Amino acid sequence: MHRLYKFFRLVLLSACLCLAGSAQAQSAPKVLILYDAPAGDQYEKLGLAYAIMLRNLLGHFDAAVEMLPIHQYTERKLEEYNATFYLGSSYSNPIPPGFLQDVSTTSKTVAWFKYNIWQLAWDASYGFTQRYGLSFAGLRGLNSGPTSANPNPGFFDDVIYKNREFIKYYAYDASTGTINADPDIGVMQIADAAKASSLVPVKNRSTGEVVPYVLRSGNFWYFADNPFSYIGPRDRYLVFADLLHDVIGIDHPEGPDSHKGLVRLEDVDAQVSVSSMKTLTDYLYSKNIPFSIATIPLYMDPLGKYNGGIPVIIPLSQASNLKRALNYALTRGGSVVEHGYTHQYSIVPNRYTAVSADDFEFWYATGNSPVIEDSFDWAQGRMRSGLNDLTANGYTPIAWETPHYQGSPNANRAAGSTFADTYQRVVYYTDDRPNFNSSASRDFSVGQFYPYVIWRDYYGQKVLPENLGNIEYDIHDIDPTSDVVYTWQDLYTNAQFALAVRDGVGSFFFHPFWLERSLNLNAFSDFQNLVDGMTALGYKWTAPGRLGP
Repeated sequence: MHRLYKFFRLVLLSACLCLAGSAQAQSAPKVLILYDAPAGDQYEKLGLAYAIMLRNLLGHFDAAVEMLPIHQYTERKLEEYNATFYLGSSYSNPIPPGFLQDVSTTSKTVAWFKYNIWQLAWDASYGFTQRYGLSFAGLRGLNSGPTSANPNPGFFDDVIYKNREFIKYYAYDASTGTINADPDIGVMQIADAAKASSLVPVKNRSTGEVVPYVLRSGNFWYFADNPFSYIGPRDRYLVFADLLHDVIGIDHPEGPDSHKGLVRLEDVDAQVSVSSMKTLTDYLYSKNIPFSIATIPLYMDPLGKYNGGIPVIIPLSQASNLKRALNYALTRGGSVVEHGYTHQYSIVPNRYTAVSADDFEFWYATGNSPVIEDSFDWAQGRMRSGLNDLTANGYTPIAWETPHYQGSPNANRAAGSTFADTYQRVVYYTDDRPNFNSSASRDFSVGQFYPYVIWRDYYGQKVLPENLGNIEYDIHDIDPTSDVVYTWQDLYTNAQFALAVRDGVGSFFFHPFWLERSLNLNAFSDFQNLVDGMTALGYKWTAPGRLGP
């Protein structure tokens, strides 16, 4: 048994600290993102990480974006843009008086997030309350400090939007006292209802208290927290992704076919079970559902991990099982996605076995850094080698998917340059140095998923979304690395939340090896239940290549 571990699971995608319809149909907006960058602080690059995530979502609207540390802001600069976003991520970071003055007088759109609003609201010289009809009360966080007896004392964690409760992530490790959460919110009150309104509330589930989460007064928006911290498929990140349409003034009206469904069969290589692939293909074909196949062109087991110590290399030209499975699927609604060249790296474990589909290819996971050979040309060379193998054998991939969703900045830029579409989640970095190591610096890496198509991300990629995750089973007795349970019901619930987003896509992937008889799982039934459930929710199944113009 092999290849039973999927690295980028959907349990939690967070902007973690790593410490113990097309917008092109309308004119593209010009947007300025301002972020905190406190010099010499351990969180100096955190604001940049959040700015990158916001910049990526703005890629759904084909926006022209400039990112700038707040301390570099110059007077009247925001007048050059349709909208300005300030991401207050560093408590009491100094805000230039020129920016405060501009916010108090501009007619352009300004969206302010979380911290440091008091520098504007509590200085009478800016006339904040008089102009906007808003009054800032202060910050609120945890109801009390967590203890082993009361590990979750509660905070404002329930953002209520479109009749759904989007719950903020919280975890507490009593053994270390570590809190993994972002509980602080800024409490803004309405002083003049004729000028301001609360659009979205947030509730403290422990006390029942409700305060505004998103407020608007004309051209000014206030978000009570940072929607990019600890993001997940049922998180207020989706609330912001939807409201972004309104903030920048580009609406994508809902229609009967607005929400597309995507399904991808994952990690399909020379060792694939033709029977499992045929079962899944026949079911999808019977439902008239197009699908894609994440295909690994060159199978590598250089250490003989699954062959008694004897190395195995199977090029696509000799991969009879893979070609049989692909040929059968392509006449029944399937399309090929290039999923790496070998989906592993060299002849060393990275991080697990050195076998295709087990390991990383474009990131040195063991050292949390780029691989030694990393460069744009090296990455593009591997991508083109896989592309050449596929086309030489009669297959034309419609998109690229980075193995385990993690590649270096060079690899991501190479993907955007080589393929018209990528179909994935992406890890972004605040440092592009060749030897970047997020464990040994003040830089950050953030994983991001998308609820809709991103026409151009930070690395220049068009990104087709995978936002629901994948079904997982606990089979640790067979494979110690595969011990997570993520049910079809979990993905179905994620799909319900995704409907809150205009243009929201419901996209998931599934490993065909779950159908292998030796595992004795209800995997095929679970797969059918998820597809049928999403169909009943109103998702219109489509091929990934048909998303967008």
